[in-house]
Amino acid sequence: MAIVYALVARGTVVLAEFSAASGNAGAIARQILEKIPGTNDSNVSYSQDRYVFHVKRTDGITVLCVADDSAGRRIPFAFLDDIHGRFVKTYGRACHTALAYAMNDEFSRVLSQQMEYYSSDPNADRINRIKGEMSQVRNVMIENIDKVLERGDRLDLLVDKTANMQGNTMRFRRQARRFRNSVWWRNVKLTVILVLILLIIIYVIVAFACHGVTLPSCIG
Repeated sequence: MAIVYALVARGTVVLAEFSAASGNAGAIARQILEKIPGTNDSNVSYSQDRYVFHVKRTDGITVLCVADDSAGRRIPFAFLDDIHGRFVKTYGRACHTALAYAMNDEFSRVLSQQMEYYSSDPNADRINRIKGEMSQVRNVMIENIDKVLERGDRLDLLVDKTANMQGNTMRFRRQARRFRNSVWWRNVKLTVILVLILLIIIYVIVAFACHGVTLPSCIG
């Protein structure tokens, strides 16, 4: 997946998160939350080797994701904008008073679904390319994560790209559903063809018995 981790937070309080890969992305994400100024809206990316932490903070709610550097900027920020809108619409004012992980059970599923969509569905890029370069991305500041965390020792981001069982299960279910639909339609088409062939055979037999295609001896 292009996007391997995502969270929604109020300040440093994580309200929901989901990881599609094992590793320490969540630990580094929490350190980043502590370093982001809490008063101003911002859109910023922090690089760590070939992974990039993309952050969108609006009206006190922070949405963060970790993506492969090859994903660029447009798709991750389109994902963040989508998640922020869904979260605020779903929970409203409760966002500003909820306890840590209060929305995790429900909203982690939304994070998982949208991560899968923005990582693998070509429509995600087409739609956002049509809309044009998003204004948020134009003002993105790129910094090295080691500098942001102000650590003397290097922080290595350890991410296992092997998808977890939940991601595999979701993909298997979608593939199985598409296969069942394909088999169903194929059976319907085959049934229709067989019925038409049977009707034609019956008509030929009746026409032969009635001495003509207009069935003169039978109708008359």
